[in-house]
Amino acid sequence: MTSRERLIKVLNGEIPDHVPVAPDTSNMIPARMVGKPFWDIYLYQDPPIWKAYIDCVKYFGFDSLMDGYVQILFDDLGEIDNTWKEAIIYKDARRIITQKYRIKNGEREWASSITVYYDDNPPTEGLNPRALGFPMVPDTYEEVEGVKEWPQGEQLLKLVKQELGDHGLVGVWCGTSKLLNNEKDIYDYYDNPHKYRKKSEELHEYYIKRFYKLMSLETKPDFLCVGGSGTLIHQTPKIFRELALPIIKDITRLAKKHGIPTHIHSCGPEKELIKIVAEETDLTVIDPLESPPMGDCDLGEIKRLYGDKLVLKGNLHTTEVMLKGSVQDVVEASKKAIDAAAAGGKFILSTGDQCGRDTPDENIFAMIETAKTYGKY
Repeated sequence: MTSRERLIKVLNGEIPDHVPVAPDTSNMIPARMVGKPFWDIYLYQDPPIWKAYIDCVKYFGFDSLMDGYVQILFDDLGEIDNTWKEAIIYKDARRIITQKYRIKNGEREWASSITVYYDDNPPTEGLNPRALGFPMVPDTYEEVEGVKEWPQGEQLLKLVKQELGDHGLVGVWCGTSKLLNNEKDIYDYYDNPHKYRKKSEELHEYYIKRFYKLMSLETKPDFLCVGGSGTLIHQTPKIFRELALPIIKDITRLAKKHGIPTHIHSCGPEKELIKIVAEETDLTVIDPLESPPMGDCDLGEIKRLYGDKLVLKGNLHTTEVMLKGSVQDVVEASKKAIDAAAAGGKFILSTGDQCGRDTPDENIFAMIETAKTYGKY
């Protein structure tokens, strides 16, 4: 059975040949494996992160639910803005710092934030220039040149699906589980709740339109990503219910009607989120079900309560087990997770939120091998 076949079985509530295994390698491990400064990947697209990720999947041989790496944008939905250009305002051996600008009414207008590209870590976006000692308008700059071009839109989705092949399934964003993303948003919400209710309504309408655009493509995504990281970090369950749940309800309902699985990745506390989406939506799969202190999930309890309603994906600890643990620690943790959640299917062995950059390869291989052997049905 191929990885693609195995995952489709599980998402359909059927029993595969063994428990699928999909460690969250996310960005850092694929980028590290390229062997180049990380800014080559994130700034110069050489290779882009989606290509690095697929190469990582093939190297380790796991079952990939490729969530959110492929950005499919539609011009008639206002998703494409080519007016902004990126310029380098500083660089040294460890960092490249950029700021975007556009020409408006004949004048150069600079963005109010900067991005730092590192040689050994993913970039940090949205920083205030003054926080790093730069003026709001740069004194000098140089254009970003040499960015490698790749197909866009449906042609990109087609290319990524071809590249991944039978190694897994490709997901595209269509929905959100959070409208508050930081401390500033929290204060703003309580000062201006009507503003966020209006934003929720607008996003609801937008995602419905986006859904039908995706369904009109000849090359369709294998599943839809409808959630965001840290749903209950900057939102209470009440705020989530008010602002994001209506969107998730409609997108998962429409997706189920069209035979498309839906997926939420939401690191951090997730227990209450799981209960809500299991009982009130048509969601297919949720991860990463993080254990304390990073999250609040007990995998066995979650399986007992919601394993008949949701495909569960998780939840080996990414630091104590995957990064710092021995191969034997990984094997034992993998067996424990399989014992807790594999019965009856609807389980994908995975990790908590993304494994660290320096996670030993042998630990990832051990997790995969345990799923293939100990995880047989």
